[in-house]
Amino acid sequence: MAQGFTSVIGCDEVGRGPLAGPVVAGLVAWTPDIQSWPEGLYDSKAVTEKRRGPVAQACREVFPQHALGESPADVIDEHGIQKALALAVVQGLLALANQGVAVGSAVLLLDGSHDFVTPHLPHPLRVVTRVKADRDCVSVAAASVLAKVHRDTAMIVHHETYPQYGFASNKGYGSRAHLDAIAEHGITPLHRASWIKN
Repeated sequence: MAQGFTSVIGCDEVGRGPLAGPVVAGLVAWTPDIQSWPEGLYDSKAVTEKRRGPVAQACREVFPQHALGESPADVIDEHGIQKALALAVVQGLLALANQGVAVGSAVLLLDGSHDFVTPHLPHPLRVVTRVKADRDCVSVAAASVLAKVHRDTAMIVHHETYPQYGFASNKGYGSRAHLDAIAEHGITPLHRASWIKN
């Protein structure tokens, strides 16, 4: 803020590693007037599944400017995971801009040590990376929880269409039962075909 930026957009993604389903980027705009945040807010991996839903709802209320972007399996197959991730983030930034966030005068804070977004941005943006940001920064932790709840909910819905793959429990990750189901039934449009060895 002292450098003239008006907000911090915390960003985190979920679904980098599964064999099926989209990669989802969560983005949350923090401004200096937001001085409190939901109790129990932490990196989504450290929040129990039971608690994630209520924490996500509280985050939506505390951080009114938030967005999600996603790249489905066919985009991941076509462009690779890094570019698919970046495209999901850009989609989220556009959604925030449509909500009135001055994205050009914001800092984009990424969890981790690698800036995978800048090469794919339509306009220059200040991007900062921070290892463990999902643990240490409220905007990134909130983005992590929102993205995780959105993706998990979507995979539970997909389970109803493709029950044999167990998406409700494995969320698309390569569990033994999921791999066995692929061997028996083949793949669905939700699967990242380029990731699955025949």
